[in-house]
Amino acid sequence: MSIAAAAPTRFSSINPANGQVVGEITATTLEAIPELVAKAKRAQVAWGALTASARADILRPAADRLKAESKRLGDLASREMGKPLGEAIGEATYCADGFAAELDEIVHALAETLREDKRVMSTLKYAPLGVCAAITPWNFPILMPHQSVLPALIAGNTVLLKPSEETTLVAAEYARILNEFLPADVLAVVSGDGVQGRALVLADIQLIVFTGSRETGKRILTDAGNGLKRVILELGGKDPLIVLKDADIDLAAAFAVRNSFRNAGQVCVSTERIYVDASIRDEFLRALTVKTAALKQGDPCAPDTTVGPMVNARQKAKVVAQINEAIARGATVLAGGDACEGNFVAPTILADVTHRMEIMCEETFGPVACVQAFANVDEAVHLANDTPFGLGAAVFGRDLANATAVAQRIEAGMVGINQGCGGAEGCPWVGAKESGYGFHSGPEGHRQFAQVRVISHLKSVTEPLTPAKSL
Repeated sequence: MSIAAAAPTRFSSINPANGQVVGEITATTLEAIPELVAKAKRAQVAWGALTASARADILRPAADRLKAESKRLGDLASREMGKPLGEAIGEATYCADGFAAELDEIVHALAETLREDKRVMSTLKYAPLGVCAAITPWNFPILMPHQSVLPALIAGNTVLLKPSEETTLVAAEYARILNEFLPADVLAVVSGDGVQGRALVLADIQLIVFTGSRETGKRILTDAGNGLKRVILELGGKDPLIVLKDADIDLAAAFAVRNSFRNAGQVCVSTERIYVDASIRDEFLRALTVKTAALKQGDPCAPDTTVGPMVNARQKAKVVAQINEAIARGATVLAGGDACEGNFVAPTILADVTHRMEIMCEETFGPVACVQAFANVDEAVHLANDTPFGLGAAVFGRDLANATAVAQRIEAGMVGINQGCGGAEGCPWVGAKESGYGFHSGPEGHRQFAQVRVISHLKSVTEPLTPAKSL
């Protein structure tokens, strides 16, 4: 399969809050991609020959550089995609502060291990796969490249980073910092949109790491199938929140507001569906409405802004269309729902929603909290699982044993009880059903960036040889 070559083009990075041009970017031509891959292949020979520990040591000084530039990177991320400035700086600082510990965790995960029985001694090694294409989204424009690039590099792969066309500038700055310490051609940036992304997928690479929509993930998996390329996909979500009748209503409402409207709802584990016990529905909705009214939407660079804009007009149109369709089918608007200027969508609460509405079935990725009452726990679990998605979920209830029993019935990769879905330090970030194919983070996730090799020998040279175990 081939893609027709395209002429060089330039495109602008636009601030979604005010329409101003943040910077100009030259798209990588399709003719240039094979040469970038070839350079990465040549560089991988020496890079892959180093130990994981040696590779990590080369990158350790980048932590201080990231920390020194966190404010500038956060400012650039805020202007490129509209994330409130404090959150954007926090994203950059989080990567910098955890950099050294992340390197150590990856090195430890990739350390060779021994297995033995009475006759055979085996060593499990984690070898490089080759060249990795890391295709990252715009909603976390520093963290997502960080979580894709770092384990790929420490595993001994070279990396071609293709960030979203919406946030190329800040991703390129992240790569620039790492490249101050890396050998030539170990990490390179490919600029452009889905055309360049697909060209990378079809190129002579060995690993594809993608975070983005389910639809694009399916296309990548199809394209990668011909070469049986390794693929790690973190895809969309439609995360449910179940509020049980014994839940702390104020705590549950505060979580719902934070997790539905953070980053204007443009988060893969944003709470998009809220199922609340019918006996506490009205009280929960009152708390949810009061807390939503306290949010401040506006210029993401203003210090008191808590909700910024959609990343672009297309994303706004998608969200508004879902809201309007739900209203037309009988949803009740308790907050927001109004048309806003520019790329803004007001934080919106919809009650009386049902699964006949698109907004309860398809990913929204916008600042909308949809609330549906349930009569019993079985109904709540059924509604929560009535989706092809399965990334994250949350259950709120004071009876921990009961809430845990409910959580264990939810078909999601990560479920939080009286908290978000993120696990303890070292846990993987993993989706179930159509929200994930492979996973990343934590020791188990880091190992997916490498090829397992089993090297075995007999403990005694006088031991007679026997056939290998049949598959």
